[in-house]
Amino acid sequence: MPSRRAEPAPFPLPPNATIGIIGGGQLGRMSALAAARLGLRCHILTPDTDSPAGQVAAGTTHGDYDDPVALHRFAESVDVVTFEFENVSAEGLDLLASLRPVRPAPAILRISQDRAAEKSFLNRAGAATAPWRPVGSRDDLVAAVAELGLPAVLKTTRLGYDGKGQVVLRTPDDIASAFEQLHPKPLILEKFVDFSHEISVIVARAEDGTLASFDTVENRHREQILDLTLAPARVAPEIAAAAQGLARRIAEALDLVGLLAVEMFVGADGRVLVNEIAPRPHNSGHWTIDACPVSQFELHIRAVAGLPLPPAVRHADAAMKNLVGLEEVALWPEILATPGLCAHHYGKREARPGRKMGHVTRLFPKGALPGDEGVALALGPVPFSRAG
Repeated sequence: MPSRRAEPAPFPLPPNATIGIIGGGQLGRMSALAAARLGLRCHILTPDTDSPAGQVAAGTTHGDYDDPVALHRFAESVDVVTFEFENVSAEGLDLLASLRPVRPAPAILRISQDRAAEKSFLNRAGAATAPWRPVGSRDDLVAAVAELGLPAVLKTTRLGYDGKGQVVLRTPDDIASAFEQLHPKPLILEKFVDFSHEISVIVARAEDGTLASFDTVENRHREQILDLTLAPARVAPEIAAAAQGLARRIAEALDLVGLLAVEMFVGADGRVLVNEIAPRPHNSGHWTIDACPVSQFELHIRAVAGLPLPPAVRHADAAMKNLVGLEEVALWPEILATPGLCAHHYGKREARPGRKMGHVTRLFPKGALPGDEGVALALGPVPFSRAG
């Protein structure tokens, strides 16, 4: 199919240029809102007719992520392309890269889409991970369990997020059923990590190599979905600094242009182990909208558009709480009536179990993040996950 192959987009993009975002979810929505502040337009590619991102974007192309007709039509409407989640077609992204600049590059998407490729890359880059082994057959799994021991976590290499595509193995009796349960294959087995904290760092990198990273934060999960993020993380300064160094090293090793989230475990021995990476805005960075002069979404847009990257600083401490499923989003009227809560609704019409419907952020003076009881009190009607 013929399509115009314009000269490479002039960087930095001028006002009213258009950034194409693959994916219509809340990350695309908040990216589009950040772009609008900078005088840039966003155009969304999504199969959904009423997507959160499409509700606020300048335009939308409705189509599948691997549909050449939709991809060419989308490319005609934009100056540069990015993506808001990893479960998109890498082949489709390759097609778009032949028509427009794509940031981050398709090669980075491929690494983040495959857990085996991701772990291999991280280890080559000098980032420690939990011990792991590839699993292509039940015999491979039996051998991997014998080598790594139990408990361990069996994961699909692709299409896993928010706890999907993984099973914890606690006894040898779990092996057969877990292997049959998980699709698609191949899989990987990871040794279970005895960790004291889950932390993450979000770093932006410009084409000229400039880096800007937000403070290390602490994450708490409920039913394998991120529930709460505390900024800054309640860890020793040397652990926070080690996490920062890892995130920056990985961004440089990827030759990233865009945004990268690096999720990590702090082992009981104090070691920082990388769990996974996401080359896009991340749920654990939502607090930056309200607690920072420049949010993760603005840094993402700036990097993609070739605009200068300011420092990723915060003016406040913060607690960010996801609103998941019908019960929590039903608290919306009470949330809006609670002074001090920064409320964000994603515009999704249907609440389902495990579906992220919005989030709230509570700010505290910098250096004055309270303990769990203080955070719970400050969040008002919103349920709070205490440590442990």
